[in-house]
Amino acid sequence: MKYNGEEVTDGITAGIEARKMRGMQIAAVCNVKHRPDGLWEVPSQTGSNKYKVKIEGMPRCSCPDHELRQCRCKHIYAVEYVIRREQDTDGTERIVQQLTVTEHIHRPSYPQVWPAYNAAQMNEKTQFQVLLRDLCNGIREPEQHMGRPRIPLDDAVFSAAFKVYSTFSGRRFTCDLQDALAKGHISRAPHYNSIFRCFESASLTPILRSMIETSSLPLRAVESDFAVDATGFASTRFAKWFNFKYQEEHIAKDWVKLHLMCGVKTNIVTSVEVSGRYVNDMPFLPALLDQTARNFTVREVSADKGYHSRNNYDAIIKIGAAPYIPFKSSSKMDVDTSNRTTRIDPNTLWSKMYHLYHFKRDEFLPHYHKRSNVESTFMAIKSKFGDAVRSKTPTAQINEVLCKVLCHNVCVLIQSMYELGVQPMFGLN
Repeated sequence: MKYNGEEVTDGITAGIEARKMRGMQIAAVCNVKHRPDGLWEVPSQTGSNKYKVKIEGMPRCSCPDHELRQCRCKHIYAVEYVIRREQDTDGTERIVQQLTVTEHIHRPSYPQVWPAYNAAQMNEKTQFQVLLRDLCNGIREPEQHMGRPRIPLDDAVFSAAFKVYSTFSGRRFTCDLQDALAKGHISRAPHYNSIFRCFESASLTPILRSMIETSSLPLRAVESDFAVDATGFASTRFAKWFNFKYQEEHIAKDWVKLHLMCGVKTNIVTSVEVSGRYVNDMPFLPALLDQTARNFTVREVSADKGYHSRNNYDAIIKIGAAPYIPFKSSSKMDVDTSNRTTRIDPNTLWSKMYHLYHFKRDEFLPHYHKRSNVESTFMAIKSKFGDAVRSKTPTAQINEVLCKVLCHNVCVLIQSMYELGVQPMFGLN
């Protein structure tokens, strides 16, 4: 069917209407400028970016949505409404009226199972300590041959993760630690300085990575489609650099980068890496995928264009999964040079995915947009446990970020216990 001159299916008509409504909002409240070169400058609704729109002939926009879908985006609709408003003296009133009319458009909704959600939230702190204690039971205590008796390693790891969950400072967290001691979750309540020293230990990093992997195992029967991406956590340290182009010095907060792969149904994190802020995201996909594939049956992997490479495609294909990663404008189909001829080879998975992406975009996009769940995972971690780290040393910052991910996984398990009936038993997985 055709909708306003565009070839669409019934399944995406609501999406077009939603983009038209956002375009009306931009036209009504934002400053859309007509540039001297004939292009239009449209501000972003969610940030400080400004996108360039060419309206003559075939409309084009520089925003990611248009580059992916190759259809009218909200910025193109905004320019069309501005042009229509300039040609009509009462255009402003008409645009406001249209905004009111389109408010009834039905959008896809994802209903919450409120009884299960309420029960999970009401019992989360109690269940969190129980599950975290079970995870810490698998930690092997290193031998000590001399010196003062150390705090048991499982108690130290429990205390560090529980502190991150509480979002309290080390001193104010002491009361929660005493409660955990009274309930029998730990044998000793460490001093808050001991918790800080635990974060600074490099030996804690592999333990936390192993606990994150173990905490995802109860949901391996649920997850088969995965998404990968990276995000940053600000730190208390500042980075200084000199910009040679503008001959001026810049100072900004430093940050660490979290790379993870998660399931798209429950948002459980299955593999994780932590790096510096300037590290490229692309090379991390094979390692994250291999760690996930050890415990899960991977059917699909969704990622944004930043992960598009032959190596990543080959890694995904190697385990028998389908890669849903948008192609770059410079990408080409595979060429078969056998038998002294040069022709496009349509039989390779690269060529098949290239054809699906360019010529069957409506089939490609539902799989690709599963990667939105990794953004939801980042939002869940940052909104609940903070979008910054308090630690100052690089090792402590890595361990603190890993503790945030571990706490997120335990909270996901608690939600799954009440909503899906999952019973985590880490010793039997």
